Amino acid sequence: MYDLNGKVALVTGAAGKDGLGRAIALRLAREGANLAVNDLDRAESRRGGLDDVAAEIKALGQNALAVYADVTMARQVERMVADTIDHFGRIDILVNNAGAPAGKDRVPVVELEESAWDLVQNVNVKGSFLCSRAVARALIAQGQGGKIINISSQAGKHGVPQYAAYCASKFAVVGFTQALAHELGPHRINVNAICPSLIATERIDDMAAALAPAGVSPAAHREAMIESATNKAVLGRMATVEDIANMAAFLASDQSAFLTGLSLSVTGGASMD
Repeated sequence: MYDLNGKVALVTGAAGKDGLGRAIALRLAREGANLAVNDLDRAESRRGGLDDVAAEIKALGQNALAVYADVTMARQVERMVADTIDHFGRIDILVNNAGAPAGKDRVPVVELEESAWDLVQNVNVKGSFLCSRAVARALIAQGQGGKIINISSQAGKHGVPQYAAYCASKFAVVGFTQALAHELGPHRINVNAICPSLIATERIDDMAAALAPAGVSPAAHREAMIESATNKAVLGRMATVEDIANMAAFLASDQSAFLTGLSLSVTGGASMD
């Protein structure tokens, strides 16, 4: 549907077996893009592993580079972007998908530990800033425009109890997206954000474990979360990683050339702003 042939995309937080980053990377590859895929760890028991993602991309006939880096560390981010350019000769698209794991931050503010707050802000906000800064510098130097896509959330538009740290970080991503769009517009670099509703990735298990009320098992609470998300959606189902990946592919393509500074809700009608 979208022609990304010859384009090079960097997707952060892409190692999850059922995760959003992996789905976005594979969708862009199917459109013809070559991919640098990033994550913090080589592999974990619940996660597919970044090398596996790179292998899947190569199986689709595209070039792939697995880059291990902590998006909260400026030097590692700068090295990641430099390695991407060294390998492919250029960069065209950035998808800021890396996110802090849900856990100790999903509590009322009066119980929220400073360290839990800091982790969420460092990964979700600082990580998006550092990656965007490094890629924007490269895009400006190339002089051929480009695309930056930030992953925010429905919770980046509406506050949710026990999600204060997460909401604050995702609201920040929305504001950052708008400011950066103003700054990079003269360079023909589009900056947009995607705001999904709840998605049934491996992260929902962590959320259910953190949010389950006393006497309710994480598995039962997980099902309740899925049922609630389904009931809120006008279209009668919860979001899938493919729904978000489809939006990312559109924003990465020339079809979105006149869109910038937007935070687009992908929620099946659960949120219409």
